[in-house]
Amino acid sequence: MATMSVKPALRYSVSDWENNIQELAGRAEHIRQLSHEIRQAGTTLRNEAASKTNWDENASCRTLSDRIRDVTRWKENLEACAQEVDTEMDALTRSKEETERALSAMTLPLEVTVECLTLREGRQGNELVSDPVEADLKKEVEVIDRVQRTLQQCIDQAFEQLCLLQEARHQLTLDLQNKMEALDVDTSCLSLTVDSPEISLKPNPTRVPHGSTTPQQWEQFSHHNVTQALEGIQASVQLRENMSMTRVQVQIELEAQRLATEFSLRKRTHQLEQACHELQWQLKTAQDEISDLESDIRGLEEELHAKMGPLKLVHTRLENRTKRPGIDMCRDEVQYGLVEEAKQLDATILALKNKLSQAQHSLQSLRQHEARMAEDLSRKKDALSLECRSRETRQRLTVAVQAESSQSIVVPLTNSSGRHTLQLA
Repeated sequence: MATMSVKPALRYSVSDWENNIQELAGRAEHIRQLSHEIRQAGTTLRNEAASKTNWDENASCRTLSDRIRDVTRWKENLEACAQEVDTEMDALTRSKEETERALSAMTLPLEVTVECLTLREGRQGNELVSDPVEADLKKEVEVIDRVQRTLQQCIDQAFEQLCLLQEARHQLTLDLQNKMEALDVDTSCLSLTVDSPEISLKPNPTRVPHGSTTPQQWEQFSHHNVTQALEGIQASVQLRENMSMTRVQVQIELEAQRLATEFSLRKRTHQLEQACHELQWQLKTAQDEISDLESDIRGLEEELHAKMGPLKLVHTRLENRTKRPGIDMCRDEVQYGLVEEAKQLDATILALKNKLSQAQHSLQSLRQHEARMAEDLSRKKDALSLECRSRETRQRLTVAVQAESSQSIVVPLTNSSGRHTLQLA
């Protein structure tokens, strides 16, 4: 069997071998040192990371709790302010409806006053005068018209203020809804832990959402809403006070004018009654005088008729004596006596005729004046009747005033503003 030749391998020296062992040992020691340092740093990092994480988590919980308290505080402020707005809106609505009732109550005085003016237009002749009653009635119409405009202006202002309060209430409602939603979100966040099943990684969680605001802007927004609402409440309170004063003032003004008109009407009625009594007395006196004058006229006519016999007798005697013959046609004493008697009778008859004519003319004048007085009395009675009807008509105002003053309990009214109260959880 043949022997194969083997090429000898590279040989290291003992020193190389020892150096290699030393190098390996030193390298191992260095690597172990590095590993130890890394382990120490890792332990430190783990401890620091755990502490930092726990600290940051606790800090986040603390800031969440603080934020929840801030949101809760503003939520309570907004709820209290919203309640004040609701209360003021109810109060303003009641005041507005009271003013509307006061305005509606002006219909009766206006109808009564116009009816009185219309009734008094029925006066005839010289009874259709522009007296103080007419002036007071017209002034009453002017007062009622002015009062209606004033009350309507108050109602319009109340409606506008209700709209402003409604808008402020709407802003408070939106802010409250946002606060409640934010409170729910922050409370839910505060309740989460690392063991919560709903936690997960999210894409880009540190992004800044669109429409984000600063804490200063957030607080200024709610502060502005509360300020606007409080200013609206203050304006509403002032408006309610003004409306209440206006209602009292217009009622006093109307009552004063009503009393003035009533006084003028009573005074005018008394004047008409006195005038009627005076005319009735004058008419009765005139009628008595007419009766006496008619009796005198009949006496004059009888006396005048009675004088015709003696006149005929004298005329016949004088005529017959003209038939005396010759020298016996003497103008004797009988002749002179008969002539004088005839003249006296003619004068008496003429005087009676003149007096009868005067009496008849006076009777005609008395009868004409009696007719005028009767006509005037009739007109005055008609005018007095119209005044009495006017007073009866105005009694409706007295009844209305008494009914209004007897109402001591105010019945709560339904809110007519169309507002629906928001139920907050």
